[in-house]
Formats: sequence, structure tokens, C-alpha cells
Amino acid sequence: MDIFINTNLEFLTGNSSLIQPIMQGVTSLFLLGSFAFQTILGLPGASHVRREGLLLKRAVDDFIATEEPIALEQLLCNIGSSGCNADGASSGVVVASPSKSDPDYFYTWTRDAALVFTAIVERFSDSYDASLQTEIQNYIIAQSQLQTVSNPSGSLSDGTGLGEAKYNVDLTAFTDAWGRPQRDGPALRAIAMIGYSKWLVANGYTSTATDTIWPIISNDLAYVAQYWNQTGFDLWEEVQGSSFFTVAAQHRSLVEGSALATTLGETCDACDAVAPQVLCFLQTFWSESDGYALANINVNNGRSGKDANSILASIHTFDPALGCDAATFQPCSDRALSNHKVIVDSFRDIYSLNSGIAAGSAVAVGRYPEDTYYNGNPWYLNTLAAAEQLYDALYVWQAQGSIEVTSTSLPFFQALSFSVATGTYDSDSDTYTTLYNAVYSYADGFVNIVSQYVPSDGSMTEQYDRNDGTPLSASDLTWSYASFLTTVARRAGVVPAGWAGDGSSATSVPGVCAATSEVGSYSTATVASFPSSQTPVTTGTASTTGTPSTTGTPTTTTSATSTSAPATTTSAPCSIADAVKVTFKELKTTSPGQTVKLVGNVAALGSWDVSKAVELSASSYTSSNPLWQAAVTLPSGQGIEYKYILVESDGSVTWEADPNRSYTVSESCATTDEQSDTWR
Repeated sequence: MDIFINTNLEFLTGNSSLIQPIMQGVTSLFLLGSFAFQTILGLPGASHVRREGLLLKRAVDDFIATEEPIALEQLLCNIGSSGCNADGASSGVVVASPSKSDPDYFYTWTRDAALVFTAIVERFSDSYDASLQTEIQNYIIAQSQLQTVSNPSGSLSDGTGLGEAKYNVDLTAFTDAWGRPQRDGPALRAIAMIGYSKWLVANGYTSTATDTIWPIISNDLAYVAQYWNQTGFDLWEEVQGSSFFTVAAQHRSLVEGSALATTLGETCDACDAVAPQVLCFLQTFWSESDGYALANINVNNGRSGKDANSILASIHTFDPALGCDAATFQPCSDRALSNHKVIVDSFRDIYSLNSGIAAGSAVAVGRYPEDTYYNGNPWYLNTLAAAEQLYDALYVWQAQGSIEVTSTSLPFFQALSFSVATGTYDSDSDTYTTLYNAVYSYADGFVNIVSQYVPSDGSMTEQYDRNDGTPLSASDLTWSYASFLTTVARRAGVVPAGWAGDGSSATSVPGVCAATSEVGSYSTATVASFPSSQTPVTTGTASTTGTPSTTGTPTTTTSATSTSAPATTTSAPCSIADAVKVTFKELKTTSPGQTVKLVGNVAALGSWDVSKAVELSASSYTSSNPLWQAAVTLPSGQGIEYKYILVESDGSVTWEADPNRSYTVSESCATTDEQSDTWR
């Protein structure tokens, strides 16, 4: 993306527990006007850096345009019962991989399934898709059944069975020897279901969230509150101890679960009692002297503790409203950035694949440097996670309008711009532009690494060879595809709804840690089906009366209004939304290097300033359906005028024909709407 967008931050101060995923452009500043590019400190001249940055961006753009539909298709192929690679799997079951030998991954893991469906829920919440909704509902039904399956970890009666890591794809227990229990699964499953519950509430279906989903979530939250301070196996299923990734997920689930309980008129007293102590414990993983989070503690395995588990923890507990909070390891926090550098650097010299790549450039990323599984190789999902954390950081810096460099994060920034010093740099400063562009290109570099080692058919295995990049291990790994989809969403500025809640104390660390736990109450919550026709509530008013003139001067508008019909609902009236996330869709055939943007008469659309226009995404663009789209959060009832512009690679702009288009944001309980246009 090409420009920096000044965005109204009101959405960050509202009730983040109920908002849908929000979108603003995470953008490169390389094309902010013809002469606005600033020289990157310590790197070659401005023109060279600008050219290299643009070439990298275009390469990544092209890869994403090709790979995204493949990733989504292959991910869905691994979900039963109709998935093309999921023969024999029950409905709603996520098959980790269709591989049945060397290695055999034809099972369903609670963790993998939850992470996959968190990605699906985010995608669904951003843009309604009835087929994805069916998948989500089938997943919830399947998980309600799995909660009742007695297994080697235990049963539902005392909650112990919820810590079982994996099951057969027909929803029966896996009884062979395994690393158990794994305590991240219940937390991650709760997070996935909370995400869909928020969508239901926002669209007026609170009773479904309360009656159908909350009992399942409640079991998982009870497990977390009772067993969080007992050791278990980590996400790689190798180390028995206390895992940073697990503890971070547990904290988020309790905080987010408490907020949802309040919304639904339920209670989770254990969530409120335990969450602060989980956060307190999370701080003990940080190694101040080494500048990274230890992957596991309460274990002595001879490892350094450098592990991509900590990067994964950061991206899976990302809340845009928490800014750069270090206690919750937010992606742009000084701790998370320092950790990012240490983890990525630990792979620079051990993979032949990374040989000759300069310091401060993206490299292939594996699990941990001591890894020996399949000889220890880079993983697609970890290389993508390194990019995703940086896109998250860019989003927040753009939203808050500044970048802070502390003594903790200084090594990270100096690797990209060696002469930078500690301080806070506002968005109108040269240093901000320098750092922002450097981080954007660094993030794109990781995606570009992945693009080099994905086969021409777009398939993603678990790993790629450390020496020559050949795909290795499990074929079509579902988690790899989910990681790709969330990474490109963050690059496009689509971020998840916040989990901390309005006025939350989620970042408050107690002065003294205590091993507080609460004995849980567990009950069968089997779900047989969902109510039909639970579609979004959309009541927007729009008109398509045209577009600013080619001189950039808005024209006088005479509007002809068209109103979208509200969806049928069967639940009680909901509160009128303060703001609505409107997805603008424009059909425009373009050539490589061209970008479509949206500009209008309000601040969120740049106030007719093309340098502040909203960039549209071409992630769904095809030759037969040349779709560009972007979502903008606007106040309910606001009337706007707008146009689309075509931006060339040299920064020159072509406006749509007159007159301006107009649109009136709905005033209803709907939090999302769409407006479809065609270039004129």
C-alpha cells in the first residue's frame, strides 16, 4: 500500500468487546506524494530505497493475489465432512493435514482447530459469507461433542478431559501415548467461539450466543481458571512445563470471557479472580538482560528459550485498542519488538537458506534454534508470524500517529536504521517516515521469503528445507493456510475486534503474584443445530450520484437514494450502533502497478486530500470480477460524498467522472454495511 491514512480513533475508545473487525490501511509511505519519501537512515539513497521498496511491494502484492484464494480453498478442503481432503472426518472437524504417513497428521487438534476457526471467524466478521457461517456453526457443534468425550487426560466431570490435545477425526478419543495435557486448547477454543458470539450479539442474536454457545465457552473458561497454574505440554508438544504461548492465551480468554459474560447477562467470577494473576505470571517469562521472552519455564531442557512461540503469542493476543502495551506483549510493544529481533536473528546463521542475507533483512524462521524434528527447518506459519507481528505494529503506529523507540526496542529499530535514537517520533517527522517504511519493507520481506518456497500450485506444507527450501513434512497443513490468511488480512489493515473490553483492567499487573485458582463447574453442553437465517442486519442508505472532478474539486451532489433492505431477524431489538464499518466495493479493471483508492469529504476518507485517501485491497480481484474493496468505520447517520481514484505507480492520479457519489450511514443496530460501485 502506498499512503499513510490519518484515521479517526473513536473506534478505539468505544466498546471494543462488541465491535466487528475493523479496517484501515496498513500502508507503505513510499508513495505519499511525489516527493514525500524520506531517506532511510543508514541505507542507500532515497531513490534506490524507494525503488527497492516498490519492487518488493509489487512482488508481495502479486503473490498474495495468487495465493490467497488458494489458501482459503485448501483450508476449507481440510474441514469435515465435505472438505476435499477430509474424507471420514465428522462435520466441523478440522483435519490438521491430509497426510497419513511420514508424518501422520490425519487427526484433529484442539489448538490447531481453534486457531483455524479464529481466522475463519475474523474473515466472516469482516465480510459476511453464509458458507463460512455454516462451517463455524458445524465447528461449534463438533466441539460441544468433543468436550464430552472421555480420554486419557480425563473427563468433563472435573474438567481434566478438556486438556486432551488431539482426537480422531470421527470425534472419538485418541488413546495412544502422547504429550498430555496441553492447556492452551480450551483457552484458544473459547477465544474462537467468543469471536462468533460477538458477531451474533452485534447483529441482534444474543439469545443464540447465550443459550447455544455460552455453555461451551463456560466449560473452557472454568478449565482455564482451575488448571492454568499447572504445567502441561507446549504448543510444539515437546516440553512439559509452563509455556509463554499458553499463558498468554489463557489470560486473553479469561478477560474476553468475562466481558462476554457481562454482555450476555451471565457471570464468570473465576475469570475476574484469576486473570490478573495469570497476567502477573506472564511477566516472569521476560528476560530483561537478554531482551526476549523465554518460551518455557519450570523446565530444564538445555534450550536457550528462544522460540517462535513468543511471536505467535503476541499476534494471537493482539488488541488494537491496547496500543503498545508491554504487559500483554502487544506486537508494537518494546518487549515484543526486542523479542522479534532476538528470535529472528537466532535463525540467521543456522539455515543455509539464510546464507548471504544481510542483517536487518527478512529470513526464514523456524520453531527454535535447537530443533531437530525433520532436521529442524523453517516453518511457513512461523515465517508468516514474523511478518504478521510487524503489520500489527504498523497498524497501531498509524492509528496513534507516533512510534516510540525505547532502550528495550532500540536494537530492533537500529537493525533497520542504525542512527535512530530513543524517543517518540510523531507521524509528521522524517524519522517516523523512515522507521515506518523500513518496518513495512521488513514485514513484506518475510512474506516474500514464503513466496519463494511455496510451489507453483500454492500448496503449503508444514516446513521447508533449511538448505534448499524444498517443502517438507505434513502436506497442506491447515494451520499454514490460516496463518497466511491472517497475515495478509493484517497487511490489508483488517484487524480483529479487541478482547480487553472498554475500561478493562486487562493490562494491570498485580504487585504480588499469587497462584490463585478456582475449582470449576462443568456440564454437558451438546449443541444439535443453530437457528436458521441468522444474517447480518444491514439498513444502510446509499446513492451513486457520481464522483470529485479531475481537478480534485468536489462537485455539487444531487443524490438519488437506494436503500438496502434489512435482514430478517427473530431476536429482541438491539442497541443502536454508534458507528458502522462500511465496506466500499468498486469494480475497476487495472494493470500491474495501479491502485484504486477512496477519497471523500470527511476525515475518515481524507477530506478530499488524495494523499490521505483510503487504499482499496485487490485481494479478491480476478479478471472476471475486478473487485477492489476497503472498509471504513463511520458514525451512524453520517452523510458523506466520495469518489474513487486510480493511482499509478509514479503517484499520478486519475479521478472518476463527475458527479460525486453520496452515501448515508445507517442508524440501526447493524455494525456493518456494504456499498457496491462500478468505475465511471
